[in-house]
Amino acid sequence: MALPLDGITVVSLEHAIAAPFCTRQLADLGARVIKVERPDGGDFARAHDTRVIGQSSHFVWVNRSKESLALDLKDPASAQVMERLIAKADVLVQNLAPDAAVRMGLGAKELMAKHPRLIVCDISGYGDDGPYRDKKAYDLLIQSEAGFLSVTGTKDEPAKSGNSIADIAAGMYAYTNIMAALMQRQRTGTGSHIDLSMLESLAEWMSFPMYYAYDGATPPPHNGAAHATIFPYGPFPAGDGGSVMLGIQNEREWQAFCEVVLGAPALYADARFQGNAQRNANRAELQALIHDIFSSLTTDELIERLDEARIANARVNDMAGLWAHPQLQARERWRNIDTPAGVIPALLPPDRQSAFSPRMGAIPSVGQHTNAILAELGLETAMQEEETEPEAQA
Repeated sequence: MALPLDGITVVSLEHAIAAPFCTRQLADLGARVIKVERPDGGDFARAHDTRVIGQSSHFVWVNRSKESLALDLKDPASAQVMERLIAKADVLVQNLAPDAAVRMGLGAKELMAKHPRLIVCDISGYGDDGPYRDKKAYDLLIQSEAGFLSVTGTKDEPAKSGNSIADIAAGMYAYTNIMAALMQRQRTGTGSHIDLSMLESLAEWMSFPMYYAYDGATPPPHNGAAHATIFPYGPFPAGDGGSVMLGIQNEREWQAFCEVVLGAPALYADARFQGNAQRNANRAELQALIHDIFSSLTTDELIERLDEARIANARVNDMAGLWAHPQLQARERWRNIDTPAGVIPALLPPDRQSAFSPRMGAIPSVGQHTNAILAELGLETAMQEEETEPEAQA
């Protein structure tokens, strides 16, 4: 079955999460993604941990369906490889250190002058200019700079996101901007330069708390997993040790919550809890009442009552709960993919298309496709001669 990006070639000088997550989305849609890696170990994310049959959890997540080209970009001989590779490419993605690509002759301005149809996407912490341009930028550092930590955790201690949220934000915006650039190129015939900042990506996602604190207003308080301004809206423990997230959005739901879930219809008329503003102001008292009643219910019983009252709710799952989630199983969202260490399950992309099925290809070993790519570029013999030349001289 034809895929939307069949025939599109992406070359990626990538490591960690932001760029690899972007290019994996492109590979899912059929693009040929050539991942350029260091010969001595490859992408450093390969060594982050060994949790997936000896492989890194970060790496297997974002690198399926790619080809791995092992290349020492500091070796002058690599310039010829990259030159021929980019001449055949539609997109170049890179998240190297600031100016690293420019020093290797792979800057957007230089490349687009030679290849007007090329789309160059530079992913960095802070963008191509400005006073923060050269600062190192890791996911948690951007979470800090973007104010994310100021609205998480409790009043005693902030908490970082449990996933790489700044990297993911940047990767998704890079992906969507590349898709837009490809559409634009269909109309204009020319490529474009995408300057993608992790800070600006996460700042966009922080727009609600920013506007909540508009013009010096008090920012959202730290409330852990509870909503900052709506109550009850957050996690509540059940009597069997489980936890349920629930949210009351209006007075109709509050009445149903009192009558059906709490079994305390008189509470609906209690002046302390009339309207969300009062419930929020008196949340400690209300929370104690809710905890007292919930302590006699199992997680399943509590969810059954909430469903009956048509109150939005969710189990507070751990990772085992997510792996076994009945909705993911019912919608057949899992596929098996090959890795250098064996077969593992992988989630399909979060959409179900009627026109095509996404590619779910193997995860490459370091340099797995080097010889084939060099041969395709007509450079295999030249590279082999260069490798053997020092021995011949000796």
